[in-house]
Amino acid sequence: MSAAPPPRVTLTPGYTIARVIKGGWQLAGGHGAVDQKAAIADMHAYVDAGCTTFDCADIYTGVEALIGAFVRDRGRADDLQIHTKYVPDRSRLATLTRADVHGAVTRSLTRLGVEALDLVQFHWWDYDVPGMADAAGWLADERTAGRIRHLGVTNCDTPTVTALLDAGLPIVAHQVQYSVLDQRPAGAMQALCAARGVALLCYGTVAGGFVAERWLGRPAPSTPLENRSLVKYRLIIDEAGGWAQFQHVLSTLAAVAARHGVDPSVVATAWVLGRPGVAAAIVGARHRGHLAATVAAASLTLSADDRAAIDRAIAAGRPVPGDVYALERDQGGRHAGVMRYELNTSG
Repeated sequence: MSAAPPPRVTLTPGYTIARVIKGGWQLAGGHGAVDQKAAIADMHAYVDAGCTTFDCADIYTGVEALIGAFVRDRGRADDLQIHTKYVPDRSRLATLTRADVHGAVTRSLTRLGVEALDLVQFHWWDYDVPGMADAAGWLADERTAGRIRHLGVTNCDTPTVTALLDAGLPIVAHQVQYSVLDQRPAGAMQALCAARGVALLCYGTVAGGFVAERWLGRPAPSTPLENRSLVKYRLIIDEAGGWAQFQHVLSTLAAVAARHGVDPSVVATAWVLGRPGVAAAIVGARHRGHLAATVAAASLTLSADDRAAIDRAIAAGRPVPGDVYALERDQGGRHAGVMRYELNTSG
């Protein structure tokens, strides 16, 4: 694998990020104990390798503070890009105020130890509860005040993003789940974002670790699964055609990977990075053991034959139904069991 740093992309004029972003969800609990000293050392290693962009959220318990500790240990943040989220608790949506939004931004600034938040990605749990446009407007006011540099959204469906853009919200990015198993952003959402200048930042490219050599040829895992990521993406595997179809896709990725001398996870992430409208992939990792693969994914160029083989394998399954995040938003559905709706205040 090449030791060259990952390429960069301009998210919006004057603001560039690494094409692979170090994700923070797996440091938030539900994936095993986190050693702060080791986690900070891993962050140093990622930055040294050119992965200077980090993704976290106010509801990722302890992660903003952990990145803040890294910033203090490093002594600077001006050459980093730290993306966070604002995810108000579902139970508080109906009573949310401007002061709540201001307080949440202040809390993220304090935890991260920065003067301004590079990108805040906004999420709203329940579209039946009014007030999302107001809250997004209050975030835009925080941007005008210089406390937020850029505004984005995460896990929104196409009508919602359209409405926010039509209301004049300066949205530059949308964080979505996108992978060889889940192409829900590839239709209407991709077309909307391309037309309106909104970049896609994609997570789930390796399906929580399922897209890996160690799962090739193995029977479907029994429950309980090891962590929340595996629980979440096992459901996506079922939606995309089941375990046998997943093995078909994984074996195709492994064959392409063998031709390039890389891991299947590298090919899977490179496939997403090559999709229209995708600016960057968010790769979650609890330790630096995945660093080489993360860097390699941003530089790997898949041939037309590689992509055709992967696309044929995908087509043998079935598309995950609905708009972006529709399954996860259904509070009566099985995907909702992975959600944690009340982490903002308690966190």
